[in-house]
Amino acid sequence: MPPAAGTADLALAAELRVTLGRATRRLKAERGDAGLSDPQFNVLAILLREGPTSPGRLAEHERIAAPAMTRTVGCLADRGLVRKQEHPTDGRQVVVSLTPEGEAEVAETRRRRDAWLSARLAGLEADERAVLVQAAEILRRITSS
Repeated sequence: MPPAAGTADLALAAELRVTLGRATRRLKAERGDAGLSDPQFNVLAILLREGPTSPGRLAEHERIAAPAMTRTVGCLADRGLVRKQEHPTDGRQVVVSLTPEGEAEVAETRRRRDAWLSARLAGLEADERAVLVQAAEILRRITSS
């Protein structure tokens, strides 16, 4: 007798959770030359995508405490990857923006991650790659809701 749909869905969810977690950890191991931590890289990627913003907004985006983000931004600024400037209308606030070096670090990290994954995909059969094209679309749908 086949397992109930709920049991099969739970088993698939557990398998996907473990496999996606492993894949994510392996991809995150591919880093640019700056050797940034994941939270540091995330800040650079957010700034590239959304543009200059406050440390408070970055903390909200990453769901961490403001003091932790202030330390992260300070470290990135010390390394020349972000720039801190006074807010144009509120002198108590700071605006964080990406420097060209920070942008280059995001690009290099993404290039290395894409290269690593592309090399693994190249070793697959055409029908396996076709399945992954479908899986990518399905994962995009279930994670966008």
